[in-house]
Amino acid sequence: MKLKLLLFLLISAVVISGCGTEKMSEPTTLLNQDKQEVAFPQEKPVLFFFITTYT
Repeated sequence: MKLKLLLFLLISAVVISGCGTEKMSEPTTLLNQDKQEVAFPQEKPVLFFFITTYT
């Protein structure tokens, strides 16, 4: 059962990633902790992650 689920997830990820475009139509911007806009470069692949804290 776990093997079937893992195989399904892997195939789904490959299919979904193949449906996208090579470049984004507009840059992706986010706000950092100082409320400044940060834009991701479009000329090369970028890996980003979020660290979220709840206080």
